[in-house]
Order: sequence, then C-alpha cells, then structure tokens
Amino acid sequence: MVTDKKLRIGVLGAANIARNFTAALRDSATVDVCAVASRDAVKAAAFATENGIAQSFGSYEAMLANPTIEAIYNPLPNGLHAEWTIKAANAGKHVLCEKPFAANSAETKAMFDAATANKVYVVEAYPYRAQPQTIKLAELLHEGAIGKVQLIQASFGFPLAVSGNIRWNPALAGGALMDAGSYPVSLVRMIAGERPTRVHATARFADTGVDHTLVGTIDFPGGVLAQISCSFGTARHRHALIVGDKGTIETTYYNDTSDKLPPQIVIKRSSALDAPREIIECAAAAGFRAQGEAFHDLVRNGWARWPGATPAETVDIMLTIDALAASARDGKAVAIAQ
Repeated sequence: MVTDKKLRIGVLGAANIARNFTAALRDSATVDVCAVASRDAVKAAAFATENGIAQSFGSYEAMLANPTIEAIYNPLPNGLHAEWTIKAANAGKHVLCEKPFAANSAETKAMFDAATANKVYVVEAYPYRAQPQTIKLAELLHEGAIGKVQLIQASFGFPLAVSGNIRWNPALAGGALMDAGSYPVSLVRMIAGERPTRVHATARFADTGVDHTLVGTIDFPGGVLAQISCSFGTARHRHALIVGDKGTIETTYYNDTSDKLPPQIVIKRSSALDAPREIIECAAAAGFRAQGEAFHDLVRNGWARWPGATPAETVDIMLTIDALAASARDGKAVAIAQ
C-alpha cells in the first residue's frame, strides 16, 4: 500500500495536454506524476525522459496493473474516456478524467457505476473550477451578493484549423459543443445548482458533420434562464454575465490565470443602471496545478475538499449536452428528465 504524502498519478497517453498537465505539477508538494503509458513503448519512454517522469509503460493495461500508482489522469480523445476510466476504476484507481467526461450520458452513468462499485473517486476535469476566481464567484453567489440569480450568459470560442485535429471527427465525439461548450454548460450548472428541465439550440455544422458553432438556451426549474454559446470559428473569448434581481457579475473563467489573463470579477451590488462597478482581484493560478492538488485533497480527505464538478453535476452536464446536441439537429426544444 502506498503511504507517502504525495498522490501518485499515472497519465494515459503522451499528447500535448498530458505534457502540460505534467509540467504544471512537476514541483508539487502533494502530487507526483510518476508514470506515463502509451500504446507505443518507445514513445512512452521518450515522453517520460523529456518530462522527468520516473516510469513508462508500453500499454495502458500495464500501467493500470501497477500497484504503486494510485490514480489516473485520463486526457485521451473524448470517445475513449469511458472505456479507460472504467478500466482504471476496475483496477482500483481514482480517476481525473478530462472534459467532456464521456461521449454521452449513458457512458457517464456506466463510469460512475464503476467508481461506486470499486470505491474510488472519479471526477471530471475543469481546471477553472479550482481557480481562486471561481471559488470567490461561488462565495459571492452563495451570500446573495447580487440577489436571486435570474439570467446567465456564458460563452467560449476560439479559432480551430480544420485539417488534422480530432475535434472535427464525429467518430471521436468531436464538435464545438463537446469541446468548448462543456465549459459554459458546466458553469451555468454550477451557478444554477440544479438539473435543467429543457433546452433549445441552434448550430452551424462543419463538412465533417460536427457542430462548429452552437448557441443554446437552458431552462432551470428554479427559474434561472441561461444562454450558452461555443465555437471553433471565433476570436478567442471566454466570459460570463450573471444577472440577479439586485445586481450583476461579469467574469471570465479561464483555466489558467496570470497578469496577461487577470482573474477579475466585476460586480454591481445594485439593480440601478448607474450602480458603481466594484472590481474584485483574485489570486492567479496555473489551472492544471490547482486542479491536480485539489484532486489530491479529494482522494485524501473526501468530497468536502473538492471544488470541482461533483458526480451529480457531471451527470447533469452530460444530460444537458446530449439535449443541446439533439435540439440543434432537430430544431426543436428537448426536455431533460428529472
């Protein structure tokens, strides 16, 4: 049994996101990215050497079988999240799985069933949720700083070249909604605090068949109405407007914050049009590091230490994404079962 302080994490795959995750946690006092696995043993060994990782494996199965590895980071293509998260859980590993958590809500249920059966933590990776900025946002909303939330607008888009990127591949659960769209959907679910009842979406589709731009409305039973948008064809943007009956909040929700991407919350604590704007400065943080160390706290100390999406939230996020995708295809509103 592993008894040292650090959480020993193995990484599935040697893609760029795995490199970024490893680099962010290299000097962590609580997390040790100690292994990487690839289906190509030479590639895995080269990645380990380049990134200061102690062990490499020539198959995913071999890494999952190693008893010294406590947890797995799963940044594989979307269509492989369910398969390898379930296999990791069945091997007794905790899993931090990249967003979108699965290709659909049915896979999501199977993944959490595996977590429950094996008594391990399995969670969805949203680095922005571990940011001090997001934690402060949640505090402001909880204390009623803008009254009862009525409307939310959340957007995320960026330009993405068509050639050679798996995000354009429908067989790998690609598309703007599955990629960029999971972020605003997760944010409005966090703010509303409940499962939506109905969505309605419109999209523009690429020649490959996936959506490249999507706009959707989301109706919550408590009265909140949200609008989300996502795109592979816009200038980079990632921001949200939250409107209550006694004020407004404008905020970004970046994965990484810095001097160049400052973590600021702009709040008006009044319903008046000319209400003064208060700028709340939050601490900057590298998202992968903040999230990885929060994952350590979850595994060691339980759910009270986890600022990220809970299993209930992730289930609702995937149900919402499924419904938005269906609505965009059919042009009709889609109800979400409660």
